[in-house]
Amino acid sequence: MTPRPSTFSIVARDPEQDAVGVAVQSKFVSVGSVVPFVSADAGAIATQSFANVAYGPDGLDLLREGRSAEEVVSELTDADDEAPSRQVGVVGADGSVAAFTGDECFDVAGDIQGDHYTVQGNILGNEATLDAMAEAFETTDGGLPERLLSALHAGNDAGGDKRGEQSAAMYIARPEGGYDGGNDRWVDVRVDDHDRPIAELERVFKLYDITLLEREAPAETVSLSGETAEAVLETLSNLGFYDGTPSGEFDDEAAAALESFRGVNNFENHSLSVLEDAIARGWDDVDGGETAGEGETAGEGETAGEGDASAELDGEARLIEAIWRGLSRLDRK
Repeated sequence: MTPRPSTFSIVARDPEQDAVGVAVQSKFVSVGSVVPFVSADAGAIATQSFANVAYGPDGLDLLREGRSAEEVVSELTDADDEAPSRQVGVVGADGSVAAFTGDECFDVAGDIQGDHYTVQGNILGNEATLDAMAEAFETTDGGLPERLLSALHAGNDAGGDKRGEQSAAMYIARPEGGYDGGNDRWVDVRVDDHDRPIAELERVFKLYDITLLEREAPAETVSLSGETAEAVLETLSNLGFYDGTPSGEFDDEAAAALESFRGVNNFENHSLSVLEDAIARGWDDVDGGETAGEGETAGEGETAGEGDASAELDGEARLIEAIWRGLSRLDRK
């Protein structure tokens, strides 16, 4: 018997950044290799529930030809004898939105549309999963990546996939958004097999964000000093980047250690002064590594974590979290 992935996803558009994307979670290995199809010049498509992967390229071609999302869904499903077992969500680069849930999709299955987005799922724990995803996307501050991740977390916390968790993915395209502007692959992160794939997807995305995505330059920067400087230097010392005695003074030797850390981690997208500023601003926000847990509201640049996301971070993980939080006050280019 062909395995049927139990899946929930969100397909969405950010008109301000001219970006379109898909985020998805499933009790199915490597869901990112099956469900999301995205192109900046066309739109975004999620195909799931006995997924017909031809819906992806065929649907994007139809969008490029000027079809609306509604027309794309109709043409794809009308030509497919197995459409009653399928589910698909489409958002066009033109802003059109549509979805289809076949009558033979396993319950709980359905879809919800709003301005610039559609959420859909099958074999869900309850109908509240989709409502929670829609609400999270509409109310979360930040850019499209933060809003997509927030929707996944909210759906999972509300009930999620009835069979559990295994893999997750987020794929966002925007014109010249890829590495060095060479393609439109702005965000492309996947977790193929993990006990907590959405939380792991968020962790990987933060590294991706710091490393590959550009931010507007800050109007001013602050320097590390006092207890924060000492704590950061102690961390850098434990990681083998700093040989001195940690203190509240962030001197040339300390700056050299941070520069080494920046180079090893490929964080050259940000100048040393911007990185120091981000750590200075973000270190206390991590608050011993706590992230937004279940029942908490995520602020701008943050995403709502899972129930166990408040476990303390230390060492490199806390340093990276602080950098990401400090950078999150700056708009992405």
